[in-house]
Amino acid sequence: MKKPPSQDPLHGLTLETILNELVAGYGWPELGRLINIRCFQADPSVSSSLRFLRKTPWAREKVEGLYLFMLRERRRSGQS
Repeated sequence: MKKPPSQDPLHGLTLETILNELVAGYGWPELGRLINIRCFQADPSVSSSLRFLRKTPWAREKVEGLYLFMLRERRRSGQS
């Protein structure tokens, strides 16, 4: 029997993809304001942020939560 497709909206997404979409959607300054971590505020880059997020579960949870919020807001406003 085949498994039903995952209902998890994060299924199959890499942390890098999530971070790049957040940066594209909010920009580094707003991202640093919404999630108060230094790697988003002081000389931010995707690579340094990924290193930090991979080692820090609480920060990764905040990033994933903000990404899910962004998806809900896009759906609500009719954007894809």
